[in-house]
Amino acid sequence: MGNPDLPAPEEVVEELCRQAKDPENHRYSRPSGMVEKKLKEAIAQWYYQRFKVQLDPGTEVLPLIGAKEGVAHLSLAFLNHDDIAIVPNPTYPVHFDGVIMAGGILYSLPLTAENQFIPDFKSVNPEVTKRAKLLFVSYPHNPTSQVVDRKFYEDLIDWARSKELILASDLAYSDIVFDGYQAPSILQVPGAKQGGAIEFHTLSKSYNMAGWRIGFVVGNKEILASLAKTKSYIDFGIFRPVQWAAIKALTGSQECVKRNVEIYRKRRELFVDGLNAIGWRIPKPKATFYVWAKIPVQYNTLTALEFTTRMIKETGVAASPGTGFGEYGEGYVRFALVAPEEKLKTAIGRIQRFLNVGD
Repeated sequence: MGNPDLPAPEEVVEELCRQAKDPENHRYSRPSGMVEKKLKEAIAQWYYQRFKVQLDPGTEVLPLIGAKEGVAHLSLAFLNHDDIAIVPNPTYPVHFDGVIMAGGILYSLPLTAENQFIPDFKSVNPEVTKRAKLLFVSYPHNPTSQVVDRKFYEDLIDWARSKELILASDLAYSDIVFDGYQAPSILQVPGAKQGGAIEFHTLSKSYNMAGWRIGFVVGNKEILASLAKTKSYIDFGIFRPVQWAAIKALTGSQECVKRNVEIYRKRRELFVDGLNAIGWRIPKPKATFYVWAKIPVQYNTLTALEFTTRMIKETGVAASPGTGFGEYGEGYVRFALVAPEEKLKTAIGRIQRFLNVGD
């Protein structure tokens, strides 16, 4: 799992503990409450500092009980049984699972090595786009770690301009980037908000707050209003001490994020260089803490699930089969660099013996 093994920032934990002692914070969250308002303001401030995009905290920001929750409920809010959602494949599973649970029609757009794991939207049949209501993108990409530049979003907005689509960008790994790369936001494209674009973010990765369940979505206010209404039927908002802690994370020093990125960079160097040294040739990702690896040639008769099952049984090294992210993930596995360097070294040694390439 992409479950960070590093701790949340100490000052964020302290804020949670302090706020949890206030009985007033034990009550239901209120959309118009003080902390709820402050959290939206903190998100808008963070977003401007990060992407130089202005957001109205009252209408263009919606906190979530984790980004995954918001992605799933987006499909529930907008898809009828005859509506199509265009979803690149492979992808983070909730992108297609949410469509299926909502009863929508799933149209998978293949991501392959031949297209550098970047979708070709212009290849979509016009009959599909006529019935499509929702389109997902997610870069830096989970599971492939592929990245895009701002022109990708400019071309996407231009293509979608007359199609009345909701453009949902999942930017969970915006901060986990290396080698000078900076992840752009779809909302940096002029007119994106008005054109139906929204963007999901999470505190799980940048601040190691995965179990806290806190994220947010920003962008087109009409889309967010409908999503908020759908959520109001299902949940009572976010535990207030978690909201206070999120404010501390977003408005405080961002040195913790830089430290996390440096740790993941070192792990990436160690693991990818180690696999390349033993003959498993893998490109070095520019973002995320994942490594997307084609199954070694000596095992290419196995499916991804068969390969990962055999590897964990024989070595104790766990990886996710590529087909866990969609059928176009066949032939690949995903490693998550959420273990200390010593464990990664041990894993490389075990994989080396598994591949029968000698010591």
